[in-house]
Amino acid sequence: MSEEKKVAFKKIQATGHMRKMMADYFYELNDASKEGSPKVAWCTSVGPAELLLSLGFVVHYPENHGAVLGSTRTANEYMPVANAIGYSPDICSYLTSDIGAFIKKETPLSRAYEGIEGVPKPDVLVYNTNQCRDVQDWFSWYSRELNVPALGISTYRNIGNITEGHLNSIVHQMKELIPPLEKISGNKFDVDKFRSIVSLSKDCTLLWKKVLEANTATPAPMSFFDATIHMGPAVVLRGSPQAVEYYKVLLKELEERIANKEGAVEGERFRLYWEGMPIWGKLRDLAEFFIGLKTAVIASTYCNSWIFESFEPEDPFMTMARVYTEIFIVRNEDFKEKYIEEMVQKYKIDGILFHDAKTCPNNSNNRYGMPERLEKKLNIPALTINGDLNDLRCYSEEQAKTNIEAFIEQLEAK
Repeated sequence: MSEEKKVAFKKIQATGHMRKMMADYFYELNDASKEGSPKVAWCTSVGPAELLLSLGFVVHYPENHGAVLGSTRTANEYMPVANAIGYSPDICSYLTSDIGAFIKKETPLSRAYEGIEGVPKPDVLVYNTNQCRDVQDWFSWYSRELNVPALGISTYRNIGNITEGHLNSIVHQMKELIPPLEKISGNKFDVDKFRSIVSLSKDCTLLWKKVLEANTATPAPMSFFDATIHMGPAVVLRGSPQAVEYYKVLLKELEERIANKEGAVEGERFRLYWEGMPIWGKLRDLAEFFIGLKTAVIASTYCNSWIFESFEPEDPFMTMARVYTEIFIVRNEDFKEKYIEEMVQKYKIDGILFHDAKTCPNNSNNRYGMPERLEKKLNIPALTINGDLNDLRCYSEEQAKTNIEAFIEQLEAK
């Protein structure tokens, strides 16, 4: 099985639509940064974006920029720059690559979009620690460097059942953000506008869920590797009508593929679940590798992390608190295991791939026996791939592919 063959990569036609929409988004940020209006807020990817949008900010997501650095394979040029000013190579490689690129005054956005010279200068930095503490340290560096205020929400971690106490605390913290954000934006908070943004985010998230659930079909019309790209609007454009319209277009294409029995992987034999972060610099390579093995990686925890079903415009603060507190990364081991069990059954999964991302312990769920417990419970095999979201020095291509081939042979023998 070690001999690789050239495989046909099936392009999703809606990709052109998405690229145009993402270009418009980056140019809007660039124009706002240059002109000073509207104000620019930086926000963590599952931070209070709806609140910021309702106050008239345009929103930049540094984690998205980190993923761009990873997918363009430029991250390793910049991480040593951040290491040199005291940021450990063991911490989040989004953080170190983004800060390193900023210090060097470089960004892949300049190569992709003519006229963009750098990331937009922030007027305020707003984080939520629901993913990890690294985001607070990340934004704090920019706050010191640029003399810009950093405001944050501290979220509970390792939660089983979410209580009213948890949510009331988050609501209180969100409401405390409003006065300084009003002062920075120059706009008064309008609860009706807030409700409207939350409504658009809910519409976006429900359509994104339908897009991902299209892969319950056999053969699956889209791969995990496709989904990591097409989740872009759900991350950076939620709360906008553009994201809603885009997912209608994408869903229609996937439904046509299902009707035509057209899978992302020709001759699909096995269906796998990806648990953990993407290896951004190896998306295309891994996608083609699995196509060659006639194996479809069809579902993941990562892409489902932007499904926010609890949004309700009638109660925007409480439901936004719930949405950003009930995400997978915040929850305890029991919740996570049960979630993956349900996904395995829903998507008819034959095996689970765990990605142990060296610099992202919060999104590496293989370290405390979960793969072994799930193998025993579900009677399907699991494999851990060692790597990282951005730092390709942590990823051995030869070792990973050899292990994956052996894993597929294990599935063939069942």
